Amino acid sequence: MPDQARTGPESAAARPGRVLAELDAVAVSLHGRSVLHDVSLAVHAGEIVTLIGPNGSGKTTLLRVLLGLLEPNAGSVMRKTGLTIGYVPQQLHVEPTLPLTVGRFLSLCAPRTARRAATLEGALAEVGVGGLLESPFQTLSGGELKRVLLAQALLREPDLLVLDEPSAGVDVAGQEELHGLLRQIRTTRGCGVLLVSHDLHLVMAATDRVVCLNHHICCTGRPEAVSQHPEYLALFGRRLTETLAVYTHHHDHHHDLSGALDEEASLGPEDGKVEHG
Repeated sequence: MPDQARTGPESAAARPGRVLAELDAVAVSLHGRSVLHDVSLAVHAGEIVTLIGPNGSGKTTLLRVLLGLLEPNAGSVMRKTGLTIGYVPQQLHVEPTLPLTVGRFLSLCAPRTARRAATLEGALAEVGVGGLLESPFQTLSGGELKRVLLAQALLREPDLLVLDEPSAGVDVAGQEELHGLLRQIRTTRGCGVLLVSHDLHLVMAATDRVVCLNHHICCTGRPEAVSQHPEYLALFGRRLTETLAVYTHHHDHHHDLSGALDEEASLGPEDGKVEHG
């Protein structure tokens, strides 16, 4: 069993609800090599869980098992009856010459009942990119693309939202805005959120629970506790984790999707003031 690194009371928003998906003592071997060993993990409604680990630690394999794309060699997988999963991939390549608008892309991915233009526009507005319905898909910036992919996942009305490397291709300011959006979606929709990442920056501060994976679960718990755990420090190094791990960014200004300062949305007499905890 992994060490439970826990500290401090949980907020009402972070208090876990019903179990949506659970792995119990899962083991996976691929091509004769052990990729996952004795992995147990549960994701609850209303919580944000971040799975972190170095490259090659088994994160993608764990994700495939959880999503039902790969059968484990040992252990069991439980999913809530009727569970609906919304998946946001790390990247999506679309041929530059393909005539594809954002609206057409969403309609191809959406359930039949969610293909009306008003519904698609509503999903885009929820993630902060309303007005992009007629935009060419290939012209989206990195931040816009992440939000459009998130919108297509939300059109499924998911119980569980799964994001693979959501920070890839997005600058630091954009990452913070994206994680704030995920917290808002968790609160308003009550869904569970599972983030998969090897990027420590901001991720640790944007989650309710961290699971540190290196073929087995090294430690799990609140971010501020996990960041001091010996196995976590052995994986990522004390110097790096002290700089990046539990990062808090409180400010009275706003950024647009490219990361630039949005002067009109900034509030207060001291616009641009940033405090790092």
